[in-house]
Amino acid sequence: MAARSAPSCHLRLEWVYGYRGHQCRNNLYYTAAKEIVYFVAGVGVVYSPREHRQKFYRGHSDDIISLALHPERVLVATGQVGKEPYICVWDSYTVQTVSVLKDVHTHGIACLAFDLDGQRLVSVGLDSKNAVCVWDWKRGRMLSMAPGHTDRIFDISWDLYQPNKLVSCGVKHIKFWSLCGNALTPKRGVFGKTGDLQTILCLACARDELTYSGALNGDIYVWKGINLIRTIQGAHTAGIFSMNACEEGFATGGRDGCIRLWDLTFKPITVIDLRETDQGYKGLSVRSVCWRGDHILVGTQDSEIFEIVVHERNKPFLIMQGHCEGELWALAVHPTKPLAVTGSDDRSVRIWSLVDHALIARCNMEEPIRCAAVNVDGIHLALGMKDGSFTVLRVRDMTEVVHIKDRKEAIHELKYSPDGTYLAVGCNDSSVDIYGVAQRYKKVGECAGSLSFITHLDWSSDSRYLQTNDGSGRRLLYRMPGGKEVTSKEEIKAVHWASWTCVSGLEVNGIWPKYSDTNDINSVDGNYVGQVLVTADDYGVVKLFRYPCLRKGAKFRKYIGHSAHVTNVRWSHDYQWVISIGGADHSIFQWKFIPERKLKDALHIAPQESLAESNSDESDSDLSDVPELDSEIEQETQLTYHRQVYKEDLPQLKEQCKEKQKSATSKRREHAPGNSIRLHFIHGYRGYDCRSNLFYTQIGEIVYHVAAVGVIYNRQQNTQRFYLGHDDDILCLAIHPLKDFVATGQVGRDPSIHVWDTETVKPLSILKGYHQYGVCAVDFSADGKRLASVGIDDSHTIVLWDWKKGEKLSVARGSKDKIFVVKMNPYVPDKLITAGIKHMKFWRRAGGGLIGRKGYIGTLGKNDTMMCAVYGWTEEMAFSGTSTGDVCIWRDIFLVKTVKAHDGPVFSMHALEKGFVTGGKDGVVALWDDSFERCLKTYAIKRADLAPGSKGLLLEDNPSIRAISLGHGHILVGTKNGEILEVDKSGPITLLVQGHMEGEVWGLATHPYLPICATVSDDKTLRIWDLSPSHCMLAVRKLKKGGRCCCFSPDGKALAVGLNDGSFLMANADTLEDLVSFHHRKDIISDIQFSPGSGKYLAVASHDNFIDIYNVVSSKRVGICKGATSYITHIDWDTRGKLLQVNTGAKEQLFFEAPRGKKQTIPSVEVEKISWASWTSVLGLCCEGIWPIIGEVTDVTASCLTSDKMVLATGDDLGFVKLFRYPAKGKFAKFKKYVAHSTHVTNVRWTYDDSMLVTLGGADMSLMVWTNEMESYREKKSCDSEESDIDSEEDGGYDSDVTRENEISYTIRALSTNIRPMLGVKPHLQQKEPSVDERPPVSRAPPQPEKLQSNNVGKKKRPIEDLVLELAFGYRGRDCRNNVHYLNDGDDIIYHTASVGILHNVATGTQSFYQEHNDDILCLTVNQHPKFINIVATGQVIQQTCQLQPHLCTSGMR
Repeated sequence: MAARSAPSCHLRLEWVYGYRGHQCRNNLYYTAAKEIVYFVAGVGVVYSPREHRQKFYRGHSDDIISLALHPERVLVATGQVGKEPYICVWDSYTVQTVSVLKDVHTHGIACLAFDLDGQRLVSVGLDSKNAVCVWDWKRGRMLSMAPGHTDRIFDISWDLYQPNKLVSCGVKHIKFWSLCGNALTPKRGVFGKTGDLQTILCLACARDELTYSGALNGDIYVWKGINLIRTIQGAHTAGIFSMNACEEGFATGGRDGCIRLWDLTFKPITVIDLRETDQGYKGLSVRSVCWRGDHILVGTQDSEIFEIVVHERNKPFLIMQGHCEGELWALAVHPTKPLAVTGSDDRSVRIWSLVDHALIARCNMEEPIRCAAVNVDGIHLALGMKDGSFTVLRVRDMTEVVHIKDRKEAIHELKYSPDGTYLAVGCNDSSVDIYGVAQRYKKVGECAGSLSFITHLDWSSDSRYLQTNDGSGRRLLYRMPGGKEVTSKEEIKAVHWASWTCVSGLEVNGIWPKYSDTNDINSVDGNYVGQVLVTADDYGVVKLFRYPCLRKGAKFRKYIGHSAHVTNVRWSHDYQWVISIGGADHSIFQWKFIPERKLKDALHIAPQESLAESNSDESDSDLSDVPELDSEIEQETQLTYHRQVYKEDLPQLKEQCKEKQKSATSKRREHAPGNSIRLHFIHGYRGYDCRSNLFYTQIGEIVYHVAAVGVIYNRQQNTQRFYLGHDDDILCLAIHPLKDFVATGQVGRDPSIHVWDTETVKPLSILKGYHQYGVCAVDFSADGKRLASVGIDDSHTIVLWDWKKGEKLSVARGSKDKIFVVKMNPYVPDKLITAGIKHMKFWRRAGGGLIGRKGYIGTLGKNDTMMCAVYGWTEEMAFSGTSTGDVCIWRDIFLVKTVKAHDGPVFSMHALEKGFVTGGKDGVVALWDDSFERCLKTYAIKRADLAPGSKGLLLEDNPSIRAISLGHGHILVGTKNGEILEVDKSGPITLLVQGHMEGEVWGLATHPYLPICATVSDDKTLRIWDLSPSHCMLAVRKLKKGGRCCCFSPDGKALAVGLNDGSFLMANADTLEDLVSFHHRKDIISDIQFSPGSGKYLAVASHDNFIDIYNVVSSKRVGICKGATSYITHIDWDTRGKLLQVNTGAKEQLFFEAPRGKKQTIPSVEVEKISWASWTSVLGLCCEGIWPIIGEVTDVTASCLTSDKMVLATGDDLGFVKLFRYPAKGKFAKFKKYVAHSTHVTNVRWTYDDSMLVTLGGADMSLMVWTNEMESYREKKSCDSEESDIDSEEDGGYDSDVTRENEISYTIRALSTNIRPMLGVKPHLQQKEPSVDERPPVSRAPPQPEKLQSNNVGKKKRPIEDLVLELAFGYRGRDCRNNVHYLNDGDDIIYHTASVGILHNVATGTQSFYQEHNDDILCLTVNQHPKFINIVATGQVIQQTCQLQPHLCTSGMR
C-alpha cells in the first residue's frame, strides 16, 4: 500500500522570501487596499505591511517577468516566459484568475500596460519582432497586433490624455503608436539634434502630447508629438530604469541608487540617495519605483523592497529581501529552532526566522556558497564553497571558527554526524572527506569509492555509517570514520539512518518517474514521523510522497511556484514547515505542512489554495491503484482516428500531380454520366465509440450520426433526411436547448464543428482552427449561444465558442488522457465540466482561458474513469457515471457520495426535471429520483420485449447502452451494437434503426430479382436487408467467423458466403440455414461469384492467391486457377460462364478458363469485345479512367456496372462514391463524386433493376442506399454531387483577358527584382559632394550612420519644401472590377489608382486623395447603409515576407 496512493497530508504555501529585481522593471505597486503587489519566480505576491501577511497568485506555469496594475488598483496583469507564454489578469483581493490571454506571443511577455479606463491591455512579446498586441482582456480577445521593433522593447504605456495612442521604447528607439480599427501604426521618435540617439529604458505620458522618457545615460528626454524638444541632462548619473507617474508628479529611479521626485512639469522636487541611507550599500541599483501620497516603494536589483516615507527619507524601511543574482543551492535548518540557513552564488549566507518571516542575520563570504549544515547543538554552521574550501562559522555572531581548503573542485554537500563528532564533506572530484569536530576539524578519513561527483550524504543514527549518492546514480556505504566501503547486503539492511536526503536507494525508488534521468531530482528529505517524503526537481515542482516509497512511479501530490530548478528542500526541525529554494529564481518558499486533513477541513481552504490544479495534484504516473479498465473502454481508448491521407490534403496532392495531369488532359476525356444518385436511407448508428449522440428534435424526429452523415429520422414515415456537410467520421453530436439546431464534430487534420438546422438541414456555422485530428465531445450552453468542444489531440484541448459569430472565446489544455464528455453548466454559462480517463475536472472561463480544478475525491472513492456527466438541480451539483458502475455526486469540486447504479460502466446519463435516467454496459435503463437515493424503475433491453412494429431484429439481450434521451413520452436508447431503440414507459421496446456492429464490413450482394441485399461483416454476422420502403433488417445469422464476401445464386435461392478463416458456406437465402460448406484455404476468402445462367459453378477467390471453382450440383471442387502473384481482390464471369476475369493486389488483370482454371492471355483489344455477366473489376482499359490522379495514395476498392452497361459506380479509400460513364477509357475520366462514407468504401452494388445503388463503408460499418436519378429527372432536382478533380480547356476554358489576370502575381515587388529595367542612376544616388546649403532629405528611414551626420553639424538650416498631390491621371482597370462608384448624389466619383484612393468632383474636375496605403490598391467598395454615409473600404497588396495581414483601410470620404 505504501506508495500506491498519494499521501493524504498536504502543503500550503505560507511565505515567499525574495523579489524579482533582476532583468525586470516597473513591477512593484500599491493596490487600492494599500497592499503591495509584486512577483517572484512564478508567483504573484500581495503583501499586507499592516498585517505582515502574504497572499499568492499561482496561475502561472513559469517565471513571471512583467506586471501592470489596473487603473482602479484592484486587478493585476502578469506575463510570463515560456514556449507558449500567457498573460493572467487576476484580482488582488481574492487572488483568483479573472482572465487568461494566450496563443499570440512566443518566448515571453516583456511589458504590459492598461489603458486609462482599464478596458484594454497592451502587451509586448519577446519574439524576434517584439510583437505589440492590444487586448480586450475581459473577453480574452486580441484586438490588434503589429511587429514592435527589431530590437528589445523595455517599456510601453498608453497615452492617458489621448485615446488610442501608445508609446513604446527600447534599444535605440522610441515609437509613437496610433490604434485605428484593428491596425496599430507606429511612427518613430525623431531625436534630431536635441539629444543623442540612445537606448530609452522607461517612459511616462503627460498632457499636451508630452512624453517623458528615461535614457541609458541618465538623461530625461522630453517629447512633443514624435519630436524630441528638450533633454534634462544629468537627472541621474547612470541609466534610469523606472519612471512612475502619479497625481503629484513623477518619480524616477536609476542605476545610481537615487530616487528623484519631479512635479507635473518635470521640475525637480527632491532627491533620495538610497546608498547614503542606513540600509544603503555601494552598488545599490533601483529597478522599480512607485509613488503614492507620502509613501514611495522601491525595488532593487538585489531583490530588496524598500518603503520610504517622504518626510523621513533617510530612514527607508526594508520590507523584503532575498538573495541576489547567482544560483541558490545551499540550504540547512537549525536542529532545535525554527530557523533556516541559505547560501548562494551571491556569496552571502543568510539566516531566516520561519516564525517571524524575516531575515535575522547575514554574512558575506569570499567565495560562492554551494552547501550548508548546522551541527547537532546548533552552535556551528559549516559552509561548502565553489572553490573546494569549506568554512565553519559560529551561529550566534557569524564569526569564523576555521577555514579549510583540501580540494580544488566545488563542495556540493556536507553533513555533521548525529553525535556531533564528525563532519562529512562531499566534493565534485568524487571524494568524501571526514573531519573530526573536536580536533579543530582535522581530517580523519576519506571515502574514495565513487566514480562521479558527490550529490548527497546521510549518516546512520549511531554515526557509524555514511551513505553517499553520486552523479552516476550510484549509492555507496562506508564505515566511519575510516571510510571503508561496505558491500554486505545484510549489514546494509541493518543500518538505521538518522536522516534520508539521498535520491537513490530502495526506500526512495518510487520518487522516480518510470522514464527519467537520474539527475532530474535534486533533493529529497524524509519525515519519519509523518511517514512522508518531500522532493525537489528540475521542473520547478515540489512533490509529497508516502515514505518509504518503494515502487517506481509512485503516487504523489505536487506543488508549483518555483519557475525552474528547485535545488534543495528540507523539513524544519519540528516538521511544521517545508523549505524549498529555487536555483535560478533565487527565491525561498516556506510551505506549511498540514497532516491528514479531512474533507470537512478541505471545504475551508483559502481560495488561492484550490485555484490551480497544480497546487495539489495527484500524480498521473501509474494506474496501479485504479481497477482494471473495462474491456470496452480499453478498446475505445486504443482507437486512433489518424488518417494516412486527410481530405484536406487532397488539393495539395493534386497540385503535386499537375505534370501527370497535363499530359493526360491533352487527350479528350470522357464526360461524366448524365445520371446522378441521391442518398435515400442509411442502415447504421455510431455507438461503439460514441456516447450521448442521439436526441429527439423539436418536432419529434430523431437525430443521430453515422459515418460522415448527420441523420434525421422520421419514425412515423420511416424516412431519413441527411446533413452532408462533413467529409469524415462524425465523432460527437449535441442538440441545442430549443431542439432545433445540432452541433456535430468530425475527424480531420484541422477538424471542423458544424452547427446545422434540423429543419432545413443547412449549416448555420462552421468552426475550425483550434483542434487537431478530431473533435470528440461538444455541448451547447443553456442559452444556446455558446458551444464547448474537446479535441482528440494529445492535450485534449477544450475550446469555448460563440458559435454564431464563429469566434473562439476561450481555450485550455484538457488532459493528457482521453476526455469522453464535456457539459456546460445550465445555470452559469462560464462554467463547465469534463470527464474522462481518471479525470473529473471543473472549469470556469477566465477571458481567453479556462481555469480547471480537479474533482476532490477524498476518502469517499478512488480516482476512477468517468464515462458520462450531467449537472443537477443547482449550479453546484454535478453527477458523473464511472467505469465501475457507480454514480458520483459532486458539490462544487468535492465528491459528496457514490451510488451503485449498474453492473459495469455507466455509459450514458440524462437529467430530467425531477430525476435522472442512466444506461450502462449491463443493458439496463434505470430511472432515478432527483438525488439518486432511489431507483424508481428499470427497463432491461430484451428480445422478448420487442414490439411488433420493430424495424429489424435485436441481436442479443442486454446490449451495452451508449446513449439515452427522453422526450415525447418515450426513452430513446442507442446501443454499442449500432441499434436505436424506443422504450415506451409502459415496457414495450421498438427497434427503429440498426447497422453492423464493430468490425469492418466488406461483403455485399444484391438479389437477382428482389429489392433486397445481403451483407457480411467482421462482426461475425450475415444479414439480409429490405431496400423497399420498409427499410429494415429481414434476417440475421451469427457465423463462427467474420466474412468478407457473399453472393446470391442466379435464382436467388442460395447465398454463398466467404469467411475469414479460408472456408465458405452456402446457405438458404430465405432461412439462412446451411446447405453446404467447404474449407480448402487458410486465408481470407475475398470474393465469391456464381456463374451466370443456371449458376452451375461457383468461383471462390482467396488471399492465398488462388481461385477455386466448384460444381454447385455435385458439391465438388473442379478447378483451381493458379498464376496470380498476389491476393485476389475481384472476380467476374463472362456471360457464357466459360471465362473468369481476375484482379489481384499487385494490380494484375488475369483471365482463366472455367471450370478447369487454365490461365489465358487475351489482348486488351479483345477484352473489350467479351460480354461480361457482371463488372466489379477495377483494372483494364475499360475502366482506366476511374483511377484518380493521386492513385499512389488511394486505392479504388470496388466498382459495379449497371445492367444497361452505361454507368460505372466506384468506391475508394477516401470514402468517395463516384459515377463514371462506361467505358471509362483514357486516364482521369470525368465523374460525379458523393461524400457520405467516412473512409474506405469497401463495396458498391446496383440493385437488379439499377434503381438503387447500395454502398458499404468499411470502418464506418454503415450500409447506404442511394436512388439512381436518370438524366431527365435530374433537371428538376438540385444535385449534391461534386464534379471531377480536374477541368481541361475544352470545358469552356478561360477568356484570354481572364487567363492573363489569373496569372498576375502581386508579390514581384516583394522580391528584389524590378518590374521595369532602369538605366542610369537616380539623382539622389549619384555620387556628389553636398554643397554648403544642401541638407539630407527628411526620411522615414532609420537615421543615417554617424559618419554622414557629422558633416552637417552646426550648419544653417533651410526650410524643406513639401510636395502636395494635386492631380492623379489614371485608373486601375486592367485587373480590378467594380471599383468605380458615385458619391454625394452623383456629384463625386470615387475610384483608385496606384496606392491612392481618389475622390473626383465631376463639376469642377478637382480631386482629393486618401493616401494612407503604402502599396497598390486592388479593391474598393462603398458602404450603402444610410447610417454610414461616405464610408469607403480599400484593400492593398503587401509583401509576403511581412507577418501582418494585408491592409484593409476603412475611411470616410468627405
